[in-house]
Amino acid sequence: MTQAITSADTSRNNLLMVAAGGVISGILTPLLPALIDQIVGLPGQFRISLIAVPFAVLVFILVRRFSANPLWAALLAAIITMVAFVCAVNAAIFIEGQTVGAATVMRYLLAGLTGGLVGTAVMALGIGLLPAGPRIAAAWWPMLITGTLTGTLLALDNALGLDQISFLYSVWQAAVAVRLVMALRS
Repeated sequence: MTQAITSADTSRNNLLMVAAGGVISGILTPLLPALIDQIVGLPGQFRISLIAVPFAVLVFILVRRFSANPLWAALLAAIITMVAFVCAVNAAIFIEGQTVGAATVMRYLLAGLTGGLVGTAVMALGIGLLPAGPRIAAAWWPMLITGTLTGTLLALDNALGLDQISFLYSVWQAAVAVRLVMALRS
């Protein structure tokens, strides 16, 4: 009985540490564009992918720690995360551009939903194909739903005019990181 309580506390503490890591990476993410813009000659999509480095590092650590994947698979998960970020940004930009004429809040809600879904789906699909990734689709649904719904924070960031700090990145990355660990444990 004592082991079960200790295990639950350890698990809860692990998830809180994962969420804290997501918040930290989410704070660092919007600070990177100014730094990356100082590097001349980088192609646009590659520059966007570099913005995802803090979260990719967190995903690398999580996949390495909470799954039986080898080192190369954890590195691949980090690269998949960077690709997912580029896909999410491009999807959000596309949807925002397609909804010109709608209310600004609605445009950013739809763009956030789409970006959140696309980013999370690419991550789930890519990490799910790794050697020790869960192959059951049901293991990934909570992460997909969480990532999609927290994508709506893009509308809040836009309404508040946030540039150097973002609710979207901090909350999205913390929530998706926690759901990723839960999926890897299943």
